[in-house]
Amino acid sequence: MTGELEGRTALVTGASRGIGLAIAQRFVDAGANVVISSRHQDNLDEAIATFTGSPKVHAVVAHVGSRSEADRLVAATVEHYGTLDVLVNNAATNPYFGPLVDISDSQMQKTYEVNQASILTHSAAAWHQWMRDHGGVIINIASIGGLGPEPGVGWYSVTKAAVIHLTKQLAWELAPSVRVNAIAPGLVRTELARGLWQEHEAAIAARIPLQRLGEPDDVAAMALVLASDASSWITGQVLVIDGGTTNQPTGGVG
Repeated sequence: MTGELEGRTALVTGASRGIGLAIAQRFVDAGANVVISSRHQDNLDEAIATFTGSPKVHAVVAHVGSRSEADRLVAATVEHYGTLDVLVNNAATNPYFGPLVDISDSQMQKTYEVNQASILTHSAAAWHQWMRDHGGVIINIASIGGLGPEPGVGWYSVTKAAVIHLTKQLAWELAPSVRVNAIAPGLVRTELARGLWQEHEAAIAARIPLQRLGEPDDVAAMALVLASDASSWITGQVLVIDGGTTNQPTGGVG
């Protein structure tokens, strides 16, 4: 899809590595100007280096858990490139693994701020500062965890379920000028998910119909489709990319 995003500007949160960085790379290859954001400058410096000095990539340090930071990040994007056509809400965190009843208040609040509240604050900033008058596309990165319970990552999954509902609600409220969709990946080989796959990758892959974990670019390829005019009649949808993980026989016969 070379050139599909020529002349457009995208903002990708949590883009210093993993899925966010892969999306940024796909968008640049498709001709877009891209602002990548992360909380730490050193991580952004490493990410920017992978683009070999391309003027189509600009990095802005920001904390996604803050509404004022969301406003500042969107303003910086519009100031630098003159537009904001695509927003990818990708940033996520998971500081706790274990039963829901044992999560601390601070772990619960941090996960909520980054995974859930940031979807609304960044979408609102994009809407008020640019998309209300010019249109655009918002893509939210959810998770198959948001489709049902999973052991150990219950609160993370609750916030991702909220992302799915936010996607549908925003798609309805911001239409027809802004399309809003979500991608729900299965287990992808990223640093954030390392604790889930590193010790048991072969066994996990054996239970997936396509026999492998996802790669960041698997998600990035779908993000490019959703950002482009190829999906101009798609909004309010959640596209599952999981190698068939959620498409398993129930074992019942009726």
